[in-house]
Amino acid sequence: MKKTFAVVGLGRFGGSICRELSREGMEVLALDLDENKVNEYRDIVSHAVMADSTDELVLKELGFRNIDHVIVAIGDNIQASMLTTLILKEMGISMITVKAQNDYHEKILNKIGADQVVHPERDMGKRIAHHIISDNILDYIELSDDHSVVEVKAGRKMSGKTLIDLDIRAQYGCNIVAIKRGKDVIVSPMATEQVNASDILIVIGADKDVNRFEKNLVVED
Repeated sequence: MKKTFAVVGLGRFGGSICRELSREGMEVLALDLDENKVNEYRDIVSHAVMADSTDELVLKELGFRNIDHVIVAIGDNIQASMLTTLILKEMGISMITVKAQNDYHEKILNKIGADQVVHPERDMGKRIAHHIISDNILDYIELSDDHSVVEVKAGRKMSGKTLIDLDIRAQYGCNIVAIKRGKDVIVSPMATEQVNASDILIVIGADKDVNRFEKNLVVED
């Protein structure tokens, strides 16, 4: 089943994640106190709502209990960020990613149960969006506006198949430049190399091609 996401806070960081998740075809609920920001994202995400994330009753009414992954991207209001995280944790949300303002904020977020804490000055929204779509996507690095490198777990869809069988270059237009297998790294692997489920693949290509590769071979159903 397709994962559902909620993004709380529609500043530059939260907005970036909303746009990328929506571009990837994910169902996204966006929430902010600012009506203008909510209106900006009405035609981008599945649902955009003006509401207070520190009101537990409101979150329950909006169906947050059924959301797979919530990204708390609240701006400068650290108190609201922490209270929202605490409420989400008590509601039983399975995955909570929170934007931290500083190291002190991060320590508190970790103590109250945030599953992942990110610093937007170090982690681009696009990179994080790709990571949270699938547990198999380990890292995503932009080389330019149009080209990227993605590091992924091979997973069951590719397990037991050779690179010839997968035919990734012909099918998706991107290339596997290396395979990490335990402590070993196979650079420029041969076409006859068989892929194991536990392998980590380093794939490079145009964004549109890497995205097709992710959707078809990386993201588990």
